[in-house]
Amino acid sequence: MAYRYRCGECGFKTSWGTESQGERAQIAHYTDRHPGLRPGGTVEANTKNPEGGIGCLGILAVLFLLFVLAAACSR
Repeated sequence: MAYRYRCGECGFKTSWGTESQGERAQIAHYTDRHPGLRPGGTVEANTKNPEGGIGCLGILAVLFLLFVLAAACSR
């Protein structure tokens, strides 16, 4: 799953990435732009494309359908 962190003090937002990448980017932003403040804001999770593709189960389903289609056409 991909995550994006938004600053609680300004309009800054990190790019989409892993949770740890976003956290590091947010800490670096607060250190640079808001020294002395504790990092805050919100975290977004990319729910539209959480795995970045159809995954193994999707590939297996497509292969199974192709197998059924091939078996039906060979009769």
